[in-house]
Amino acid sequence: MGQVDITLALPKGKLGQESIKLLEQAGLPVAGLETEARRLLYEYPSRGIKYIICRPTDVPTYVEYGAADLGIAGKDVLVESGAGVLELLDLRFGYCRFVVAVPGSRLHEGQPFDLNAMSHRRVATKFPRVTEEFFRNLGVQVEVIKLHGNIELAPQVGLADMIVDIVSTGRTLAENDLVPVAEIFPATARLVANRVSFRLKYERVQEVLLAMEAAVGPQGRP
Repeated sequence: MGQVDITLALPKGKLGQESIKLLEQAGLPVAGLETEARRLLYEYPSRGIKYIICRPTDVPTYVEYGAADLGIAGKDVLVESGAGVLELLDLRFGYCRFVVAVPGSRLHEGQPFDLNAMSHRRVATKFPRVTEEFFRNLGVQVEVIKLHGNIELAPQVGLADMIVDIVSTGRTLAENDLVPVAEIFPATARLVANRVSFRLKYERVQEVLLAMEAAVGPQGRP
C-alpha cells in the first residue's frame, strides 16, 4: 500500500493492551506497538495504517474531530463524553458496569433500598452526564458533585450520600463499606468511527471492521 490511509486511536492502560491483542488476532499490524511507552504515534505504511495512543477519555474526541478515523473506547467513556461518533462493534472486553452505591449503614436487612427516598441528596461521581440522566429519568432530584478519583471516599467524609461509579468486581466498594443498590448499565469496549471518515473511507473502514468482527464474532454488531 505504501502510505497511511486510515488512523486508529487506541487507549492507554489495560484497555489498550487488550486492544493490541485483538488487533493482532484480527491480522492487523502490531509489531512494536505499545500503549504504555512514551511514543504516541505508530505508522505501518506497508499496511496503510497509523495508530495514535491517547488517554482513554480522549479517544472519542480524537475520533469525533477527525484526528482519527476509528477508535477503541469504553462504552462508559462514550456515553459520558456525548461524542458524535458512530458505534460499529462491541469488542466484548473491558467489561464493567455503572452502579449507584450507598453506605451499608443505610440498608435495612430484608428491605429493598428505595432510591426515591434519596431525593435532594448529594451524589459524587466522575460521570455527571450519566448520573444526571439516570436520576432525571427516575424522577429523583439530586445534587451531582463531580470528582476526579477516589469516589468511594465521598460518603465516608460527608461530602455525598451516595456515589455513581463503574465497577468490575465490586471489591473496592466492599472495602469502603459501599453497597450497589442499582445498576445503570453495563459497559464494554467499542470500535467507533468518525462520521465523515465512515462515508469517505467506507471501503477502508469496512476492511478494518470486518477483520475485527472476525476476531470478535458477529455478536458484537450493534
